[in-house]
Amino acid sequence: MQELKQDEFKVVSKFEPAGDQPKVIKEITERIKAGEPRQTLLGITGSGKTFTVANIIEQTQKPALVLAPNKTLAGQLCNEFKEFFPENRVEYFISYYDYYQPESYIPHSDTFIEKTAKVNDDIDRMRYSTTRSIFERDDVVVVASVSCIYGLGIPELYFESAIPLELGKEIDLKEFLNQLVNIQYRRNDTQISRGLFRVRGEIVEIHQADEERILRIEFFGDEIERLAYVDRITGEILELLDEVKVFPAKHYVTDEETMEKAIEQIQQELEERVNEFKKQGKDVEAQRLLQRTKYDLEMMREVGYCTGIENYSRILEGRAPGTAPKVLIDYMNRRYGEDGWLCFIDESHMGLPQLRAMYHGDFSRKSVLVDYGFRLPCAVDNRPLKYEEFDERVKQIIYVSATPGDEEIERSPEPTELIIRPTGLLDPELEIHQTTGQIDKLMEEIKLRTARSLDPELYSKGDDSVYFPKNEKVIVNTLTKKMAEDLSEYLLEHEIPARYLHSEIKSLERIKILNDLRKDEYDVLVGVNLLREGIDLPEVSLVCIMDADKEGYLRNYRTLIQMIGRAARNARSKVILFADKTTDSMAKAIDETNRRRELQLAFNQEHGITPKTVLKPVSNPILEAFDKLDEEEKVAANALLETVLNKPITQMSKRDLIRSIDKLEEEMHNAAKLLDFENAALYRDHLKSLREKLEEK
Repeated sequence: MQELKQDEFKVVSKFEPAGDQPKVIKEITERIKAGEPRQTLLGITGSGKTFTVANIIEQTQKPALVLAPNKTLAGQLCNEFKEFFPENRVEYFISYYDYYQPESYIPHSDTFIEKTAKVNDDIDRMRYSTTRSIFERDDVVVVASVSCIYGLGIPELYFESAIPLELGKEIDLKEFLNQLVNIQYRRNDTQISRGLFRVRGEIVEIHQADEERILRIEFFGDEIERLAYVDRITGEILELLDEVKVFPAKHYVTDEETMEKAIEQIQQELEERVNEFKKQGKDVEAQRLLQRTKYDLEMMREVGYCTGIENYSRILEGRAPGTAPKVLIDYMNRRYGEDGWLCFIDESHMGLPQLRAMYHGDFSRKSVLVDYGFRLPCAVDNRPLKYEEFDERVKQIIYVSATPGDEEIERSPEPTELIIRPTGLLDPELEIHQTTGQIDKLMEEIKLRTARSLDPELYSKGDDSVYFPKNEKVIVNTLTKKMAEDLSEYLLEHEIPARYLHSEIKSLERIKILNDLRKDEYDVLVGVNLLREGIDLPEVSLVCIMDADKEGYLRNYRTLIQMIGRAARNARSKVILFADKTTDSMAKAIDETNRRRELQLAFNQEHGITPKTVLKPVSNPILEAFDKLDEEEKVAANALLETVLNKPITQMSKRDLIRSIDKLEEEMHNAAKLLDFENAALYRDHLKSLREKLEEK
């Protein structure tokens, strides 16, 4: 293989663009090169959107920021881009909190809630790896959640504060150690962890914020004799270096002079605000603010830091009141220029509303804290970007969605459609049935589908190391949790293996339910809103939508299209809508699905393509990990699962809660290390419920 230059994007895949992909790649690339500020990629389920985006990045040779609406999807996209760009840098930038309860105040009950948070060290390291890659390389793809629109220090200071080291260079050791302290590293000669350094004679070891390895600098007098990365446990040399840059341990870089000026301004704002409260007769608020802020100022003078220092970020950064913070987007603009990179917003129909809502929710909470004397007014400027600020900073955006919203359509040229799947699979056939006798019709269709084998050839190969589902599966979408539970129970009574899934089922049980469907433990999955985006089950050949004519959030056009898409990975797919009338949303969804299906059929006939379901073996790294435990560990793990998942939280003792929290935290970290972010998120959701109950006790 030809050796790539560092700044050259190269997609590595055994597949070539097919179906609509070549046309889409060409059209969007040409528009990007022509300077088109906004475009929409209408990509249906299973059309290879990620592969298409990767090829667009290769064609344009521009770094990219890919925004996802949640951490789970961001993790999946990151893994896919790493596979497509193995010789380039693909970074993962999401919120580094495993658990986060923001500081808030509830006036009507006079309840103040302290900020509580737990930082995930691995994700924090990935964030620093992101900013370092942006500074050092031109071939960078950053996959991020909406947390990227929160403040991230000042990129100019961060980049300029990096300490360059070069083999053979002369540098005063004492001066070098002072430089490390100035960029937020702390000395600890007994242990080493991220953000710390230690000195042993003429050897300095630094655990950089973005590295798992230790940087070892060996001096001979004032000359750097050797630079190396070493294993942080064994000390084994992993890589010898000619040069390296040591980036700050924190994104917020502040020198002593800046800190002194900031303290003076904070003191001035405190005096003004206290006087304002006193004039209004709010002595309690004045005293509260005075006490809290004076403590923060004392900590900042003594150690250069205080809990909640981000609330003073506007003053520390020298920003005017009301101005926006610097965020990851500013790092991209600073390094590549405003026109030098691309932004893709995946599932834009969800992502854009999130971007719009972030500022308003944050402002509402902070305003209450300021009004009641818990924070200075400058705290309001520690915030995410307003949507208008985000939109202004990003010059070229490609919206990606199967169901783009009104804004995407209005702000971009005619959407570029990715309708033809490389696999030749068609959008499902659609049928409408009256609600009268719907359960009988449902059971009839379920029995027809589940009696059919997916692919008998899979089971004649004699390979027992993998498991493929044997028969077709069914998804039933209901409007309510109660209906999901009742319907699954009714199906079971009539000897149809079924399970229900809704938002109250989280953590390991949800993983197990989905895994059991693929392992043929049951055939029908009944659920509510969770079955719209993100569940890839090619064995599902039938999707039934109950109460399809109940117009609203759960039955609008975009929701219906997403539900229909759950059946689009199977060659014998069909969707049944149970309804007594055809609503506008139904009519629009049916027309669009039929339009896509006609295009796909015509393409297949022209090219002699016969659609075939692409089956995937059943695999789940988290559940498989339990199988590797010895018998004693299995008993303990199963006992824990019984406690956490089946015993109502209200009946759990304080001891049970603590044990469950400890175990689930461990599993969450293990999942994150495996980059299994979907399961890590499920663990996190259940942990939140357990912690809330523990606080009550």
